[in-house]
Amino acid sequence: MNVGDFTRLGAAQISAAVRAGELAPAEIVQASFERADDIGAGADTLNIFLHSDREACIEETEKLKEGIEQATDVGILAGVPIAIKDNIASLGLPTTCGSRILTGYVSPFESTAVTRLRANGAVIVAKTNMDEFAMGSSTENSAFGPTRNPHDVRCVPGGSSGGSAAAVAAGITPIALGSETGGSVRQPAAFCGVVGVKPTYGRVSRYGLVAFASSLDQIGVLGRTVDDAALGLEAIAGFDKMDSTSSDADVPIYRMSALGKPPPDARQPDTEAMRVGRSPVPLPPPPSATTLKGMVIGKPKEYFPESLDPSIRAHCERALDRFRSMGATVRDVSLPQSPLAIPVYYILAPAEASSNLARFDGVRYGLRVDTGNGLKAMYEATRSEGFGPEVTSRILLGTYVLSAGYYDAYYKKAQAVRTLIADDFRAVFTGGVDAIFTPTTPTPAFPLGAISDPYEMYLNDIFTVTANLAGVPAISVPIGRVRRLPVGGQIITAHFDEYTMFRVAYALEASLGAEAHQ
Repeated sequence: MNVGDFTRLGAAQISAAVRAGELAPAEIVQASFERADDIGAGADTLNIFLHSDREACIEETEKLKEGIEQATDVGILAGVPIAIKDNIASLGLPTTCGSRILTGYVSPFESTAVTRLRANGAVIVAKTNMDEFAMGSSTENSAFGPTRNPHDVRCVPGGSSGGSAAAVAAGITPIALGSETGGSVRQPAAFCGVVGVKPTYGRVSRYGLVAFASSLDQIGVLGRTVDDAALGLEAIAGFDKMDSTSSDADVPIYRMSALGKPPPDARQPDTEAMRVGRSPVPLPPPPSATTLKGMVIGKPKEYFPESLDPSIRAHCERALDRFRSMGATVRDVSLPQSPLAIPVYYILAPAEASSNLARFDGVRYGLRVDTGNGLKAMYEATRSEGFGPEVTSRILLGTYVLSAGYYDAYYKKAQAVRTLIADDFRAVFTGGVDAIFTPTTPTPAFPLGAISDPYEMYLNDIFTVTANLAGVPAISVPIGRVRRLPVGGQIITAHFDEYTMFRVAYALEASLGAEAHQ
């Protein structure tokens, strides 16, 4: 097998060829870096990569090659190049969170998600650009300059995981990791025409993910296809003793290509299950990618307002028609608290951020600006110089809503409404709906610098923040183009039901085919 057009190879295809000895791991990784060079992933063009080490990656592939030659189980991602968002700790490469305050910082430990990728044979080729400390919806807030959308360099790629989405969209890697607090994987996935997954809160360990808002944060996966995203999530999901919020819920196999195989014998050690941190579980019967017979898809009226872009509405209606043609029933539903999601999110997330970011004070790690005027002056100078305007404004807002006299008026009420939002989803799913379908974003990607009003920028997450507030899984899949730019449709399912989420996503992807990118 020849590496051929690397940009068309899926992660499972690469891994199978590497494990079979048909492709050399070094050949694949070299193709990834060559694509990055060709497309202009550096700061002078798309500005996708912040940190990479080509020589270290090639050395890593040599070890992988030795393992294959010795018939070692090298994992389900053998030889697959993967890019990682710059707020996910990794050994060997800096973890700067797109911020001046952490310029050059190299973590002494690695996130569980990255460790599991490596254990499954993946090669980490780069750390990607992002909105500073994941605060933004466009990747314009990076201290290292904005990332540009590979489909139109005049436009943003979305955020805050814009660098990871752009890496996949540009064909540099078939899979990338991002992080979600309010839609930061799904929104850039929609803008860049790729697949983006936010798993259930607790499905993936947060150990090694630099915290923004701990009760909302979750590592997510971006992929060229649904199969790529499913494979990536399989590799990183599962309980982790290093994260007290990670769940020990069973992790089924999500890939359609792997379904139907007999489950591992639970009486014997299962090296693959141990590698990805999951328990061997029986699999349900394999579904077909072309049928959703008996399923109920919910269409929430709050996500289809009159103000929705008519072209996006048309693409969503086409997707809903495809669900019907595959045997599903589409039912109108209501999530009445959804209009409150943006104000609730922008109270809770800054409140948690103000606490989490207090650790960046110039004492323990990162930037230190010593004025010679005492500890307080050093704190102030370090944080003023190290943090950008978006991070500073959110810290100030978060400190305000947690202050005496305002805690009950804002933070406490926002927590109460968050519970109501979660109850809305619970009521819909217990009422017989298998999955909810919505637009991922209200518009396609917008031009760089086009939005200066913070509230207008926040509204880009209006359809995504509810899943984070409720903790449910969601996926964005491409459903077409508007004004030559990609748009996405969002599928949301009940807690820990990623299996159904992927089943619906596979079916929609298969039904739309090339139309998803037209």
